[in-house]
Amino acid sequence: MKIIYDAMGGDFAPLEIVKGAVLTKKELNIEPVLSGNREAIEKILNDLEENVEEYEILDANSIIENDEEPVVALRRKKDSSLVVGLNYLAEGNGDGLISAGSTGALLAGGLFIIKRIEGVDRTPIATLLPTKTKPFLLVDTGANVDTTPELLNQFAIMGSIYSEKALGIEKPKVGLLNIGKEEGKGNNLYKKTYALLSENKYINFMGNVEAREIPYGIADVVIADGFDGNVFLKTYEGTAYMIMDLFKENLSYIKDIQTAGALKNLLLKTFSHFQYANLGGAPLLGLNKPVFKAHGISDAEAILGASKQLKNFVENEVNKTMINDIKELSE
Repeated sequence: MKIIYDAMGGDFAPLEIVKGAVLTKKELNIEPVLSGNREAIEKILNDLEENVEEYEILDANSIIENDEEPVVALRRKKDSSLVVGLNYLAEGNGDGLISAGSTGALLAGGLFIIKRIEGVDRTPIATLLPTKTKPFLLVDTGANVDTTPELLNQFAIMGSIYSEKALGIEKPKVGLLNIGKEEGKGNNLYKKTYALLSENKYINFMGNVEAREIPYGIADVVIADGFDGNVFLKTYEGTAYMIMDLFKENLSYIKDIQTAGALKNLLLKTFSHFQYANLGGAPLLGLNKPVFKAHGISDAEAILGASKQLKNFVENEVNKTMINDIKELSE
């Protein structure tokens, strides 16, 4: 299997991206392709005492920054690490791509270069998040802020397939993020979506779920439009870090070293499953080839985690199942 890495995308690129590709090569027996500045990549590989000849490098001399307008940047920077990597994937030279760079550029590039599966109307971002018991998949986390019931219905199918095939969850429970559990809750978008999901034979729909229930692992897949999903994601993430910071601050008031040490270990254990590195990357569902968005602050371990998810995506033929189900739904 061959995975393409946007080596210049991310806050700690290219060092952590290259290190992550090296880790992936060793642990997963993956053939990495590094898209980016050849000189910088080769220097890192040499510093890591790796044989440069064992790594395929796509020389790309520019970077798409987070503050650039995505579509304009894609057109102007055809020699960027992201565009070069996506074109290489579109030409059939790899099994998938991972980028920790600009989310907007990755979405636009996925749409215009990789293109959507026939019958897929929009591409959502599916983000894996922790709960008290097990991770759940949140779809969509920001790709589509304006949507329709039909689109959310399609997102539910794709999210359910990914959860079952790549994450190994049998008959994943699909919930609709809403302001109440009753069927009539929410605005027109969510009321109409509820009706469609209730009749959807491709998913195991459990009804509406409230935000306060989700951290307890009530659902395997949660569906929301990109606006609500992104607000939930940022709030969830921020709350976890706020609680962690409060614990750290209060530890300083404990004078007994042994007690403080024990509490610190408990804290680290408790919050270990909130680390993004353990959850991998977020796939852009519905594209012809798997494209994964890694967290912008990804280190080597996080890149390895994203690589594991992409590997599962490919090996379990997620796209093949999506193509079949979307085709049936469209008929």
